Amino acid sequence: MKTTPSLRAIAAAVCVLAMPLSVQAQASLPASAAAVSQPSAAAAVKRYELQTNIVDGKMVFIDAKGQVNPVLAAKVGDTVELVLKSGEGAEHDLLIPELNVASSKFSANSGSTTVRFKVTRAGTFTYYCSIPGHRQIGMEGKLEVTGTSLAETAAPKAASESSQAAALALYTPAPSPMRGPDPSAVNVAANPAQVPAAIGARAPQTLKYRMETVELPGKLDDGTTFTYWTFNRQVPGPMLRAKVGDTVELTLFNAKDSKMIHSIDLHAVTGGHGGGQHTQVAPGQEKTVTFKALNPGLFVYHCATPLVPQHIAAGMYGMILVEPEGGLSKVDREYYVMQGEMYTGRPHGAPVHQEANLEKMANELPDYYVFNGEVGALSKTHKLQAKVGETVRIYFGVGGPNKISSFHIIGEIFDKVYSEGSISSPKHDVQTTLVAPGGATIVELKVQHPGSYLLVDHALSRAGKGAVGVLEVTGDPVPGVYHAGAVQ
Repeated sequence: MKTTPSLRAIAAAVCVLAMPLSVQAQASLPASAAAVSQPSAAAAVKRYELQTNIVDGKMVFIDAKGQVNPVLAAKVGDTVELVLKSGEGAEHDLLIPELNVASSKFSANSGSTTVRFKVTRAGTFTYYCSIPGHRQIGMEGKLEVTGTSLAETAAPKAASESSQAAALALYTPAPSPMRGPDPSAVNVAANPAQVPAAIGARAPQTLKYRMETVELPGKLDDGTTFTYWTFNRQVPGPMLRAKVGDTVELTLFNAKDSKMIHSIDLHAVTGGHGGGQHTQVAPGQEKTVTFKALNPGLFVYHCATPLVPQHIAAGMYGMILVEPEGGLSKVDREYYVMQGEMYTGRPHGAPVHQEANLEKMANELPDYYVFNGEVGALSKTHKLQAKVGETVRIYFGVGGPNKISSFHIIGEIFDKVYSEGSISSPKHDVQTTLVAPGGATIVELKVQHPGSYLLVDHALSRAGKGAVGVLEVTGDPVPGVYHAGAVQ
């Protein structure tokens, strides 16, 4: 899995939209077989056709001759015309910040776009896609301009100041436009009770799963919405269940209206970057991987498309349980809970549609901590239920992308804890258990007294940012376990 890119790289990829543009976007023009120079005594029109695609696992620009991230050439005074098309269907753009050039965004749905600009400066300039993660995974090339810079001839000092301003703009975060909550937002919180049935003792089988990646507006908090990226329209994605020795065929489909490429990396998989290497799926397409469940345990899965932490923070994580030979011990109730953190442009609780803030993400400064994707997911939208005397098993994981959880239930003690998702050697009588980002645990407890028990991350400031759930226990109390007041 790729590491989180530096703040400098993120800022370069996402923040140049704040700079003034001197670009005229036009409708798509007829295709050209190659770059063509129009005859002129002093200057020419240099026309290039660039199409985006995936080559050797990287997102790139390709010219009409098939060159990957080609070096474009022009002379001072030339007009450069770029015809841009999304070859794999995802949303892209093209920027040359030092020349104040930026195209409109384009995708399979929007069709091609054309950008024209006059070159007034000599030098080598970088063009790239500013969609988060795309430059980091390969979408950048060079524009080489020869001749004498017009600005240097007329006013060398002004040209130097302009260059400094352009360089500074690369590292200056752009303000996000503020808009109200999205009225079409839906609840994305996964129902914690939707746990697949236990498998138990049986011979190995071939299991087939199909999952869809969907980008949609969701309810983050009361009066606050967010554009989630999801597996199957929920956070976390659906819990998968297999048995050690099973063969799993997994198909990932990316919704046609998606703007991003998505993928899946399952920590239960040996090889192929957990599946992420071969499931980079463009909008409207699907890919399949097949793997054997070699090790029993509870494993996280997540999107593995750059920027990986951005995809995870937007909701793209879930878990797969691989049961051991003979299965797990029988319990009365099973629940599925995952913690994640979210990085937003506006403060916690702002009555707006929140946008992701990648600078906060790089600095690991979350505005929200959530169970199952949203504030109130396990206290208002759903609650865990049990009756006195029942044994409850919770499959708990941390999507992250960055923070460790100190999982605790206020008023209860875990009778068993399968640390780090390993089923082979449970611990007993545990108060709080650490769960790493991208990690999991299984806890079991027998409830003996009625009441509302709070699921928390015991880094308790996070409760105020959303990380609170409720286990509602009903029934008659077990005598002698607990009562208010003195000894009776």
